Amino acid sequence: MSNSSSARMNEKTNPKPSDSRSWRDSYYHKLFGLKAAKEVERVLPIFEKECPGDNRPRQAIEAIRDWAQGKRELGMTEVRNLSRSSHAAAREAKSDAAKFVAHAAGQAVGTWHVPTHALGAFGYAGRALAASKGKLSK
Repeated sequence: MSNSSSARMNEKTNPKPSDSRSWRDSYYHKLFGLKAAKEVERVLPIFEKECPGDNRPRQAIEAIRDWAQGKRELGMTEVRNLSRSSHAAAREAKSDAAKFVAHAAGQAVGTWHVPTHALGAFGYAGRALAASKGKLSK
């Protein structure tokens, strides 16, 4: 197989552009980020009630939400730090529900890097709600 036919075959089997900027700013990528942020915001009170002085998960959610709404630029280093900080907050939380919320925030901000991280955010948010027995503090 020649190099040109190999390249054409790769384009057909791997439609992702080589330039991450062109797909990262797509409508659906930002929609995934926004949906993940909104889902985690819904359960964030569970974490904040247990850990009132810890704003790491909230910072992650604000970052992905603002990016998805076109209000903020993000980079890999910042996203990695926000995600790691949220997961660290999860390790420090006492209850399973609060741990799941913080993990959900870490996954949500990771949506900037890989859109399917939004699925992790939804999964952890659901686990948080189940662990809290559906009791969201308002």
